[in-house]
Amino acid sequence: MTGRNIIFRVSSLVLGPVLGIILAAPVSAQTVYVDQGQDWTNSLRNRFYTQDQGSRIMPVAWMRALKTADGAGFLDDALTRYGYLALQGREDADVPLGFTLTGTGPETSIGMTCSACHTRQIDVNGTNYRIDGGPAVVDFQAFLKDLDDAVLATLVDDASFATFATDILGDDAPAAKIAALKVEVEMWSLRFHTLIDRALPDPAWGPSRLDAVSMIFNRLAGLDLGEAPDHLIPENIAVADAPTRYPFLWNAARQDRTQWPGFASNGDAILGLARNLGEVYGVFGEFHPVKKSGYLNRDYITNNSANFEGLKVLEDWIWKIGAPKWPWELDTDLAAQGEQIFNLSTENGGCVECHGIKKGAFRSIFHSTWKTPVVDVGTDRRECQILTRTVKTGVLDGAFVPFSLDKLGPEETAFQVLATSVLGGIVQNFTHGLDEDVAALDDNALMRSADPSGTRGYPAEFEGLSEAFTLPEPEVSDQAALTAGPSCGYEARVLQGIWAAAPYLHNGSVQSLSDLLKPASERAASFKLGGNYDIEAVGLAADQTFFDHTLETTDCSDLDSGNSRCGHEYGTSLSETQKKAILEYLKSI
Repeated sequence: MTGRNIIFRVSSLVLGPVLGIILAAPVSAQTVYVDQGQDWTNSLRNRFYTQDQGSRIMPVAWMRALKTADGAGFLDDALTRYGYLALQGREDADVPLGFTLTGTGPETSIGMTCSACHTRQIDVNGTNYRIDGGPAVVDFQAFLKDLDDAVLATLVDDASFATFATDILGDDAPAAKIAALKVEVEMWSLRFHTLIDRALPDPAWGPSRLDAVSMIFNRLAGLDLGEAPDHLIPENIAVADAPTRYPFLWNAARQDRTQWPGFASNGDAILGLARNLGEVYGVFGEFHPVKKSGYLNRDYITNNSANFEGLKVLEDWIWKIGAPKWPWELDTDLAAQGEQIFNLSTENGGCVECHGIKKGAFRSIFHSTWKTPVVDVGTDRRECQILTRTVKTGVLDGAFVPFSLDKLGPEETAFQVLATSVLGGIVQNFTHGLDEDVAALDDNALMRSADPSGTRGYPAEFEGLSEAFTLPEPEVSDQAALTAGPSCGYEARVLQGIWAAAPYLHNGSVQSLSDLLKPASERAASFKLGGNYDIEAVGLAADQTFFDHTLETTDCSDLDSGNSRCGHEYGTSLSETQKKAILEYLKSI
């Protein structure tokens, strides 16, 4: 990206080796789509950009009527100021890629879909390259803060709200209708401002990073489980200070574990649904469980905006997104040398023991998974710490824990509350058509059966759901043993397409793959975040022109900061020639 007004141009110097599709558009609006395999078609791409998953931010008419601090319409630039991408040819041109419209007329809502966080665009010498399923280069915290401020500004006085109401309802709206709108906006603002005021950290996450797990916990436990009408439990909202980089999606469906700490079993449709339903709860999903009688003793579906069919479709599509192919020239001989180094033992500078393709846990008769080790390599521990956080359970106090003999108490870990909410929603969604006799069973009878799998009476797809959310015991490396404190492991993914996923380590604290091959003490202590890309260092360019944000990292003396660049000191003793070779190989896969 080259500035607030993004200019796309295709350089003749790189056009030859590029494997991709160049849109038939004016030169000022061209984008190069990197080759991601024959299964990832134009049709799938376009549907991926707009597929609803159940996120509901607010009525789109409200967002269109909001003003920024400088008086412009909030959607005037289609949110490109935050790094979101304009969607060429969209009828609603002010709605960016990754945002979807649902409903009709004044009830039409704007929400986020999967592609908002998982579509990447990088800039090399003024040419923009689109990578579907890649970690987005967006400033989500700035978007949240500005949205909060814009709504507060409409409520600051009668004149401001009158202007807003006129934009929504027209000039001749009756007073009662204006008053009703104000009540709605005030309630929306009460809930959202409570979240933003308590959750957003200082310093900010910055572009390409966010604390998704904390924000999911905050929205669920803080905004969804209290008593009506506001449903708030403010004390359940904590500062979201464990930022991570956005993960990439290619190969994500076939990992046997996922999420950075590896707490989600993965690799089939039902486990993918569990993973993605939790994500929807965190990105503006509407969810308010209520007490009821019957086998679940909570209703997780009636007040739940999640689009279960949409989530299933998205998971199917993720299987088809291929790792992006390096679109520039490669030294194939050097890459072949790098492959040999990659396949060495870890102690000799290789990567294959943690990052090679190996058969994973059995999840389906239709496909195999890839083993995803969860390993402590001495990196930042902050995300592991938030998984032990406790919250008040509110309306879920006394709720049966699916596939268990347990009930939630008045306080539980946020992790357990999330697991119960996700699994309860899936079970209820799948069993919605049970006959009345079965649906009326009390005391969670179906799940409390003697069947060790806990799935008696349920579809075969439920096998394995009882282990959907589990905290694995991480493997502990020699590097981790050198640091004081409890062990904290993160997933070691297969590295196909890793060149397109900068910055690196789970928390995005390392600028490039070149830096990652250096000892932590020699890695950049600070660097700018943005979309400008360095093909030599294989990562973020030193000069960033779109965003003005510098990430300040900490060293190995502060592994709990959320921003430590410590750990993962593999390949550091390789010669410079060997390092160039392994980088060339990583470009090629």
